[in-house]
Amino acid sequence: MGYKEQLLHIATIGKTVGIKGDMKFHVKCDFPEQFVDGVSFFSNLKKDITLRDVNLDRGIIKIEGIHTIEDAKKFTNAKLFITREETRKNCHLEDGEFFWFDLEDCEVYEDGKLLGKVHDVDRIAVTNYLNVATNEELVKTGSAKMFLIPFQEPFKVSVDIEKKVITVSGAMDILEAS
Repeated sequence: MGYKEQLLHIATIGKTVGIKGDMKFHVKCDFPEQFVDGVSFFSNLKKDITLRDVNLDRGIIKIEGIHTIEDAKKFTNAKLFITREETRKNCHLEDGEFFWFDLEDCEVYEDGKLLGKVHDVDRIAVTNYLNVATNEELVKTGSAKMFLIPFQEPFKVSVDIEKKVITVSGAMDILEAS
């Protein structure tokens, strides 16, 4: 697998379990259905990793070709990655759902005023937040350089991924209190 674009960290392999090469598996994304037997992912070990015996309920996997605890230990803490293109192809979104990477760099407006640009998306407990880099003009007047907006009703009004624009309500109050 060759890649040129930024990769998304979607899982981490943990420590070994038992003596036959089973390993703990920590999913770091919203689409666990992509982790099935025989699927390969890029890794930070500079080689692809193919999963076998995937058991998400128990959080345990095997790696293709690995049958001993000694061999498995070499993969402890390995990170698995996927491209944005593969994510779009393999993961289904419902209406009103967005990939986090599509929200990044969107401009955030309230009442026609540019509040800033989405730096990234954070999840705190069960709520997703837009982590917004505040518009320089507002920073010059004393506003915080970064602030969080809950990405849910009533704050989220509309999202236009094509135009990279998110319209919000009540976010100015959050910025002023930040």
